[in-house]
Amino acid sequence: MKEHKENKYGKILVNPDVISTYAGSIAVECFGIVGFGAVSVSDGIVHLLKNEKITRGIDARISDGRIALDFHLIIAYGINIPAVIENLRETVKYKLEEFTGMKLERINIFVEGVRVID
Repeated sequence: MKEHKENKYGKILVNPDVISTYAGSIAVECFGIVGFGAVSVSDGIVHLLKNEKITRGIDARISDGRIALDFHLIIAYGINIPAVIENLRETVKYKLEEFTGMKLERINIFVEGVRVID
C-alpha cells in the first residue's frame, strides 16, 4: 500500500518498492552481508539474489506513516551474526527515517544462509 502525506502544496505518495530499494542499498554497505535471499515457495530453496533484484529479498510495508521491513539475508561465513544484525538495524533505522521522515516501526531479519567469501 502506498503511503501519502498531504500539505498545502499537494500530496506525496511513497511506494513501498522505493523503501525496499533504499533499504537494500543501505544493507549492502553493512559489513557481513553478502546478499539477499528469496525463498522459492514451490521448492523451499533459498536463492542468492543479485543486486538488481534486492527488492525481492526485502519486503516493505507502510501504514499510518510507519514502516515495517522484512530482510531475507545471506551472511558471510564466520562473521558474528548478532553483530551484523544489530549494525543493520541501527543503520537502516537511522538512514531510512532521515530519508523518508517516517518512523521505522519494525525490522524483521531472516538469515536465509551463509556464504564463504574470498
